[in-house]
Amino acid sequence: MIDTAQFAEMKKVRDNARELFSLAQIDEAIARLAKELTQTYSDKAPVLITVMNGGLVLAGKLVQHLGFPLEMDYLHATRYRGETSGGDIEWIVTPTMSLTGRHVVILDDILDVGTTLLAIIEACKLQGAASVATCVLVDKEHDRKAAVGLKADFTGVVAEDAYLFGCGMDYKNYWRNAPGIYAVEGS
Repeated sequence: MIDTAQFAEMKKVRDNARELFSLAQIDEAIARLAKELTQTYSDKAPVLITVMNGGLVLAGKLVQHLGFPLEMDYLHATRYRGETSGGDIEWIVTPTMSLTGRHVVILDDILDVGTTLLAIIEACKLQGAASVATCVLVDKEHDRKAAVGLKADFTGVVAEDAYLFGCGMDYKNYWRNAPGIYAVEGS
């Protein structure tokens, strides 16, 4: 339960945040991602795996644009646990369907450092996936990536190096629902 001070902090963060991408810009980016995924996977019946909780908004909006057979699953791996900086990876839920011989597309909100995303890719490969691709709503520009040259296979928008929230990304577990992508003031 949120207390009065936390509620006030969350309101202040949202009120003072800087909008980087409007909801219309995000919807355009997701429609473009859908076209790119359709070109690549329309004849492959892929498994789309949503990384919870951040990838939920992207997945929900994206799949409505995909007019080909696919299956969906999810996983929950985190380094943040409601904090603003990451620690060790914690696997909370792993995919339930077999990935053996399947083309897998991992859907996530953001590629920041990429430590979690790299661990997820490796886990899918170890389960025998025929291929593993990554699709992120946001790629954050900076030089702290977990691997040199790390990029997602499909990227919606590229954002500055700031603490971001909205469209699935959170600030201390809040504001995933913000309609657009925002930078926290002073980040």
